[in-house]
Amino acid sequence: MSSWIVACLLAPFIGSFAGVVVLRHDAACSVLTGRSSCPACKVTLGARDLVPLLSWLLLRARCRYCDTPLGLFYPSMEVAALIIAIWAASVFEGMLLWLSCGLGWTLLVLAATDFKYFRLPDYLTLPLMVAGLFANAVLDLASLWNYALGAALGYLFVQGLRLVYRKLRGREGIGLGDAKLLAAAGAWVSWWGLPSVIAIGSVMGLLAVAALSWRGGTIELSSRVPFGAFLSMGLWIVWLYGPLATG
Repeated sequence: MSSWIVACLLAPFIGSFAGVVVLRHDAACSVLTGRSSCPACKVTLGARDLVPLLSWLLLRARCRYCDTPLGLFYPSMEVAALIIAIWAASVFEGMLLWLSCGLGWTLLVLAATDFKYFRLPDYLTLPLMVAGLFANAVLDLASLWNYALGAALGYLFVQGLRLVYRKLRGREGIGLGDAKLLAAAGAWVSWWGLPSVIAIGSVMGLLAVAALSWRGGTIELSSRVPFGAFLSMGLWIVWLYGPLATG
């Protein structure tokens, strides 16, 4: 069976697990040891309740036991994971396909966690950085120093922004999670890919803020923005297609 077919079949299950990781972001150990249950009635869910997409559709998006609406979060994560697998398969195959899926699914968890909780957990960002260095060591050991330099520059860039913002505004303006995520980005796409990651993430962030403002949302200078989610998208695009053209 082709690797892209396996990736696509696996993706909804990965997306379901990713949803659990997001909702239990502050209790990482419970992801492996805790049982899934209805958030309303607390009844432990069985295997028939946990089939990605299919259970949600057959139950008409309601809990089997208490009839509470289940919401769109889990099916959205499952569909997003499938889209990532299909997207990766349109560019890569073989080992690069699986590397891309692993990267994309991890970025999905980070983006969703940042959107919901404004957090980028260390247990995701730090292993992602190590994984990027390891992957590039396997792919091109001679160029590994470029990726190590990218990780260092990504971290230092955000730390520099933090210092400048704190000096100008007297308070924190960007989290250390963003610094660690940009370090991971450098580990995956090297120092020359970092400007494109930052540019794409910044443009997407500005577009999201503009869209919220256009829909009537209130945007202030002090408003929190899940910038890590947009950096994640920037990293994903640069990994798939390379840095933005400069000439």
